[in-house]
Amino acid sequence: MPHDSGHLEPALAEKPSVGTFEALKSRIKAHYDICSTYYLSLWGQHIHHGYWTEETSHLSKEDAQVALIELLLNRAGFRGEDAQSTKGLKVLDVGCGVGGTTRYLAKTLGWEATGVTISDEQVKIAYDLSRKDAGADTSNQVHGRIPIGSAGGSVEFIPLDAETMGEFFATQDKLGKFDVVWISEALSHFPSKALFFENAYKLLAPGGTLVLADWFKGENLTERQFRDDIVPIEDGMLLPPLETEPGYVKLAKSAGFQPKKDSQGKDYMDISKNVARTWDITSDLIASPSLWAFALSQGRDVILFLKAFAAMRRGFANGTFLYAIMAFEKK
Repeated sequence: MPHDSGHLEPALAEKPSVGTFEALKSRIKAHYDICSTYYLSLWGQHIHHGYWTEETSHLSKEDAQVALIELLLNRAGFRGEDAQSTKGLKVLDVGCGVGGTTRYLAKTLGWEATGVTISDEQVKIAYDLSRKDAGADTSNQVHGRIPIGSAGGSVEFIPLDAETMGEFFATQDKLGKFDVVWISEALSHFPSKALFFENAYKLLAPGGTLVLADWFKGENLTERQFRDDIVPIEDGMLLPPLETEPGYVKLAKSAGFQPKKDSQGKDYMDISKNVARTWDITSDLIASPSLWAFALSQGRDVILFLKAFAAMRRGFANGTFLYAIMAFEKK
């Protein structure tokens, strides 16, 4: 095994077995079933990074989280001078968490939004928040579609292992029926990234758009960089091996997608420097003794999760851990 120079040896990143991946998914589900209410109080309804520029450095984390959604909409061509009216589009929000983005897309664009998450608890929270947002009785609805906002949109939430979404929606005759598949900071949890891109392609109608934001490892990392920065993130965040940014583009193309390039002809937009501030804010939030008391009461996974925050902050600073957005079209 080489020292601190050269590329990562395959032995250091040995591929886990299928059984290991299934056990990991069970841990992810249990983690979010237990912790989602607490994370809602920590991050708010949008459990994802914020986006800041020099001009918008004053934004709160909540407004910066919305700014990230708007950046994705721009990247995908749903905002801007050339954007057409998209009211009524059908969007599948994969790994929707407690439904913050799902609701935003339905309310602001009038989309028919469906959110899926592996966590039953997140579905319950998403329905509760949505019915409150819609001004409806919050009593017992845990399935079905809820009209929300004045633009004609609606939301629905489904407890689902997203790796089975191709099979699930095939039984509902919804293959090729979605206009948009949206996935933000969720694909990194999937054991098979290739399977996700294949399923997304099947679910989209011709001309449909895949919108994606996620975490990545840098290219050509040394063993030390991988060990010090990436391994703590993968372990703490319950992640299978992280991919690189070009790796996602390659997988998307293999599934049949065509990248929507930016004005500079790039297949993806690295915004690591614009989102890294999220972890400065989060580091302050997790200083709460009550949060660590909660973590200690819940066991090893939650403790490692909180400890991974420092590793993510360090990875962004070192350029070993990255964040990018992408959009792809089904021709």
